[in-house]
Amino acid sequence: MTAHSLELSIVIVTWNAKRFVLECLDSLRPYLDDLKVEVIVVDNASSDGTPALVEKEYPHVHLIRNNANVGFAKANNIGILASRGNYLCLVNSDVVVPCGCLWAMHAYMEDNRAVGMIGPQMLCPNGRIGRSYMRFPTVWRGLCNALGLHRVFPYSKRFAGILMTDFNNSQTAEVDVLNGWFLMVRRQALEEVGMLDGQFFMYGEDIDWSYRFHVAGWKRVYFSGARAFHYGGASSAVAPTRFYIEMKRANLQLCKKHYGKIGQFAYVTITYLHEAFRVVGYSLLGIAEKADNSRAILKTKRSIECIRWLSRHGRETIERVS
Repeated sequence: MTAHSLELSIVIVTWNAKRFVLECLDSLRPYLDDLKVEVIVVDNASSDGTPALVEKEYPHVHLIRNNANVGFAKANNIGILASRGNYLCLVNSDVVVPCGCLWAMHAYMEDNRAVGMIGPQMLCPNGRIGRSYMRFPTVWRGLCNALGLHRVFPYSKRFAGILMTDFNNSQTAEVDVLNGWFLMVRRQALEEVGMLDGQFFMYGEDIDWSYRFHVAGWKRVYFSGARAFHYGGASSAVAPTRFYIEMKRANLQLCKKHYGKIGQFAYVTITYLHEAFRVVGYSLLGIAEKADNSRAILKTKRSIECIRWLSRHGRETIERVS
């Protein structure tokens, strides 16, 4: 087949999440026999036998083995470069895709040519619809989240902050940012905007990509006409504190790229404030819960480690701005 002769290319990045990967690929079986669809799995040097099992159980899947963990963005880019579809579907390894989900998204994209990227509803393990969208970061929005104003005034657009607690997730709507757990991207838009920024190891790449789509004039749409199940944190659960700090690192990197020195300074200051509040809050919660305070202790330790990380890397940012 010639380049872009397929309709859908599904790219899945894996790293030590074998059980989830198999469930994800099982859910995609109806698509594996469709000549208009290809499935590409990019493995980031898993040590749990994921690539061997994928190769054995799913011989028709295009498996790419990386020699090292090159990160989420770079691995997706490797899959994108190997793809041929008119539409790219970037699907996390801990996602279960119901039959018909992808074609419903595809139909919406075909009918709405100004849309460059869409994401479906996220069904969480607790049965609720999860948040899979954000507003672009600003100092005010970051401060609202740090001070917990989005919890005090959850239905106020002014105080809802980055996390859009005021948003009605039962409706299809244009949004600033679509989170990278499950995205469908138009090839034409991709060729104009470019691939994911490989400088982001994990986290932040979806915000950066959405912003670049925005600058290029392509709409990003949260599509309530399709939904998929997302376990969440399949890889990050292996080392929750490490990945929490990776998220903060990515956000600082994002500020450096798009908001300059003042943006970096604001982010570091707000994050210090946010983590300090969390340490106090979870410490008090741990005391109140007494018998079952393991969750509070874990989150307290995680925020303390984040503050230590900021003390090393954030100070450099503040000194550069001062």
